[in-house]
Amino acid sequence: MDMNEETSGARKLRCDDTSKCFELLESILDGEMDNSKEVLKDKLAKCQPCFEHYHLEQAIRDVLKTKCTKHEVPTELADCIRQKIQDIK
Repeated sequence: MDMNEETSGARKLRCDDTSKCFELLESILDGEMDNSKEVLKDKLAKCQPCFEHYHLEQAIRDVLKTKCTKHEVPTELADCIRQKIQDIK
């Protein structure tokens, strides 16, 4: 499914419930929904903010997947991050 084929002319420019919609889109990107293709196609065809959020989130995930997984994290850095997370809790 190529989402770039959609035109923005038919989409609403404001989303009525961005937090709920963005949560739904992120669930779809995480593969947590069975009927995600139909829901996603419908959502992105109707709403410009959802369309933009979906593509931004997807781009961020793609960058993280390709750029962050090929480097080993030094043990000292990982330990430091773990310690800072524990300090915050």
